[in-house]
Amino acid sequence: MDRYQLRRDRLRKLLGKAKVDSLLVTNFTNVTYLTGFTGDDSYLLISPGQEVILSDPRYTTQLAEECPGIELAIRDTGKSMLDTIDAVLSRRKPAPLGIEAQSIVVALRDRIAAALPKVELAATDGLVERLRLIKDKDEVDVIRRAARVAERAFEALRASIRPELTEKQVADDLEHQMRKLGAKCSSFPPIVAVGPRAALPHARPTSSRLSESPLLLVDWGADVGGYKSDLTRVLTTGKISPKLERVYRVVLMAQEQGIAAVRPGVTAHEVDAAARSVIEKGGYGKYFGHGLGHGIGLDIHEAPRLGVNQSLVLEAGMVVTIEPGVYLPEIGGVRIEDDVLVTKTGHELLTSAAKQWEETLVAW
Repeated sequence: MDRYQLRRDRLRKLLGKAKVDSLLVTNFTNVTYLTGFTGDDSYLLISPGQEVILSDPRYTTQLAEECPGIELAIRDTGKSMLDTIDAVLSRRKPAPLGIEAQSIVVALRDRIAAALPKVELAATDGLVERLRLIKDKDEVDVIRRAARVAERAFEALRASIRPELTEKQVADDLEHQMRKLGAKCSSFPPIVAVGPRAALPHARPTSSRLSESPLLLVDWGADVGGYKSDLTRVLTTGKISPKLERVYRVVLMAQEQGIAAVRPGVTAHEVDAAARSVIEKGGYGKYFGHGLGHGIGLDIHEAPRLGVNQSLVLEAGMVVTIEPGVYLPEIGGVRIEDDVLVTKTGHELLTSAAKQWEETLVAW
């Protein structure tokens, strides 16, 4: 039995606990997770004795290649996906139908309700995402490959940066390097921020040149086989202020404590607190305004979230980022990020790019 069938069978067990007969999967990423289909604009209906992918003629051949053995319902020319959904759902018995509350649009929900007035629509919350929390060996291996591609691209970038380059040129080159090394694309548009702009956690690359400041923050990742990696490093190209150097050392210590806290049985809040307490003791607590990290996988941001009041208990197979940051307006910011696998006995660091203070310096 292939891994996608195993996932669908595991989902069926969750349907019973959720007291629904079947589930209409409308989140495209969840469809990919359950079937292996790499396209979009398609839904999956899964019930005790039926599995149907609902799609359109653009994907007929691709679906046959990627999802052999799964029934297809391809909309006819001139028909909408809503028509196809209605046709498929009308064949099923009037039992509770689960819908993905976090992804289904109101118009689709209302259309289904109008077409099938005898069918109870039951909102479900995160059934497939619950399965996606725990990565299997194949998923971890692909994330590992995505991390290696990202790190090799970053090494090439370090060797080629020059004072006259702009943030945007650096971001474009980094993405180009990842594609050359086998990535489908970057996990997200790379963040490249010089000097005071590094105080913007989600800074967009601009025409600012590297020569404008000796501090450079780079946040990037590679998408390999649909799975993402996510890293952040700070580079220095000259002498920076003692204040920013101190911030760097505090953030690095916080990150090391956060990584050390990752293990099965601890809550997401406890991991966050291990890192946050270091930053607070260092006097920069009010400048760390986001959670410590998040899960990665088919999405760049997925469960679990590591943050204040996050009660989820970590389990072996989860992959999370650990990324504390301190952002000083009009001065600069420091964030250091790695990808960490929760193992049966503790954790495994999936990323290894240099990050000690002495290793941040890049000579022009």
